Amino acid sequence: MSMTVKKGDNVLVITGKDKGKTGKVTDVSPKSNKVLVDGINIVTKHQKARKQDEKSQIVKKNAPIEASNVMVVCPNCGKATRVAHSEVGGKKVRTCKKCSGALDKEFVKVAKKEAKKETAKKETAVKAEPAKKETAEKKETVKKTTTAAKKPASTTQKSKKTTSDKAE
Repeated sequence: MSMTVKKGDNVLVITGKDKGKTGKVTDVSPKSNKVLVDGINIVTKHQKARKQDEKSQIVKKNAPIEASNVMVVCPNCGKATRVAHSEVGGKKVRTCKKCSGALDKEFVKVAKKEAKKETAKKETAVKAEPAKKETAEKKETVKKTTTAAKKPASTTQKSKKTTSDKAE
């Protein structure tokens, strides 16, 4: 049986006593369809002393959780998602259903680099746009001031008279 969860994935618990908690998968058991998640499903075990110099103690340890009770958290969008499979460069890759980002580590690094490049391009474009807007606004204000200076005062008085005539 193939599993969509792999060792090293960040997962969100969707059912059980630890519902809503996230953790990193430390071990995967495909035969029993269970995963061991760090900090999730902690159980206490009473350990009896086996030798005379040992002490009995209560030990807390992680217990396996059913793989169907966890969802993979996408490193790109940060949301819990179902896993899709797609082919990238001739290799089968696990991808996010929500953002179509790669979930496998080697492809995540490439995707993050590409995303950084895209955001850098967007930021430079955004920085250039306000400068263009400012120059356009300056040109508009200059036009307004020059046109206002060119208009004779008599035209404004005429317009006032026509509006007052209409009101009467």
